Amino acid sequence: MNITQKRALQLLRKFSRRRVLVVGDLMLDRYVYGTVSRISPEAPVPVVKVVQETSMPGGASNVACNVRALHGKAAVAGMLGKDAAGVELRWLLTDSEVDVECAMMFAGAGTIVKERIIAERQQVVRVDFDRITDWSPRQSEKFRALLAVELGRADGVVIEDYGKGAVTQEVVDLILATAAKRKIPVGLDPKEGHELDMKGITIATPNRKEAFAIAGVVDPGAKEDPLADKALRKVGETLLEKWGAENLAITLGPQGMFLATRGRPPRHVPTRAREVFDVSGAGDTVIAACVTALAAGADFLEAAELANIAAGVVVGKLGTASCTPDELLNHMKSLRK
Repeated sequence: MNITQKRALQLLRKFSRRRVLVVGDLMLDRYVYGTVSRISPEAPVPVVKVVQETSMPGGASNVACNVRALHGKAAVAGMLGKDAAGVELRWLLTDSEVDVECAMMFAGAGTIVKERIIAERQQVVRVDFDRITDWSPRQSEKFRALLAVELGRADGVVIEDYGKGAVTQEVVDLILATAAKRKIPVGLDPKEGHELDMKGITIATPNRKEAFAIAGVVDPGAKEDPLADKALRKVGETLLEKWGAENLAITLGPQGMFLATRGRPPRHVPTRAREVFDVSGAGDTVIAACVTALAAGADFLEAAELANIAAGVVVGKLGTASCTPDELLNHMKSLRK
């Protein structure tokens, strides 16, 4: 670990003065917790006796909540349906002190909901309510007008693209042009199968599966040492060129992160997790911490190491979770013992 406790504290103290705008697909994550004591007589599946239900912001919404958990200022830009789930998600974001002025609610659209059934600390099944609605030209124009205002107030931007309609080429062009003019960092959390011209982003944070798929390369399997993984290095070079990115952080699960920067040899940051309960939302934590840190003046390696430590905290929790500055600093201390 290269970043010191003192430097981490200096950066984290600046987070409260930085505003990060998260643009993308807004989702509601529902969790149903229960116990299993028998198999259903109707089919060979467990019967889950529900003991608790809860809802949390998901997708791009969860990235914004991760920024807020780290004490940064956060805003979201995207589309919600005028339905119960949309109202609930908007309330949850407002309650988390996330600005929702650019979270547009449209009649006829359906808010994306992902419902997970969890029993005995294990996810049994996930149910997706995922009806994509095309925006009308008028709605798209209104959205970009609101987005332009938000971009003028942001110190950093995250593009959280799930391919559900919020992130279009026109939206990306507006973000990149404004960010270049204002000299603010832009992070991309990409999803495979949605090709857009992203040239000019500051950092992208795909996981290994996404990185290989987007690069169009078959993954031969991970090597014990990521820096000796020729296929991974080649994918890193391909994606840096494809996105015109300054930096790339490929998350590798238990292997940590593979870092690539134009004109420099790649680097490897080992995992900082002590115990893994649930990896859902860890990628959201990584992009949120990276962009907020860059907006606060961190260099790429510092931002990646902070993000890696924050992800190590999050995977030790159940459900879509986040990391606070105190948790991050305490986790750093425990890792040094």
